[in-house]
Amino acid sequence: MIAIVAGCALASVIGWWLNRRAGVLRTVAGNDSGAGDDTAASFLGLTSSGPTVVHFSAPWCGPCAGVRRVVDGVCDELGVAHREIDIDADPAAARRFSVLSLPTTLIFDADGRQRYRAAGVPTAAALRSALQPLLA
Repeated sequence: MIAIVAGCALASVIGWWLNRRAGVLRTVAGNDSGAGDDTAASFLGLTSSGPTVVHFSAPWCGPCAGVRRVVDGVCDELGVAHREIDIDADPAAARRFSVLSLPTTLIFDADGRQRYRAAGVPTAAALRSALQPLLA
């Protein structure tokens, strides 16, 4: 019995550790992301009038529906452009931006530089707080 409880506790700790950064928007340092040039902007269809949110998804991805709701709501509220890219239909985009898990959300500034990245479902508050400085 003690072994079962210990195993469950260990599994819970490992699960928490693996998912502790899921949905957290991280700042992308420098320009090591393959973005920030005119080809990246045209490759993803970024707008030059303000920030653009790009989220990678697939029809078979359950959590991607959650990202879709958050991104649609926040972007509509703030008037920010957004695009959804199906990795099954456009695997080249996923490779170019090193998308290794779904859902993945990228935020680009008006100059086409990747500024933030999240794997998992970001909260509306986190997305809003990342976008607001880019709107100024």
